[in-house]
Amino acid sequence: MLKHIVLFKFKDTANGKTKAENLEAARARMLALKEEIPEIVDLEVYFGAPGSAPANYDYILVSTFRNMEEMLRYQNHPSHVAFGQFVKELREPDGRVSIDYEV
Repeated sequence: MLKHIVLFKFKDTANGKTKAENLEAARARMLALKEEIPEIVDLEVYFGAPGSAPANYDYILVSTFRNMEEMLRYQNHPSHVAFGQFVKELREPDGRVSIDYEV
């Protein structure tokens, strides 16, 4: 199995909405991908705790795939590509980090 973890640092405002509104919109869109992309074994989205350090990331995606090949198919799926474009407008320019590891 393969874990794919992504963290985003969101802008305070983007597209006329607050960080909180954009976090919720991003979570809803990401969770919808679980129904669209069969390669996803599991997918969870969390937000940073209120009051945590301002330098912390705001959004974490923890997803599970059977192997690297299926994760790469997920990343190239048109719905995931569209999500990436959507969230790119909401996050800080350097506000993305990720890691993939085997479990």
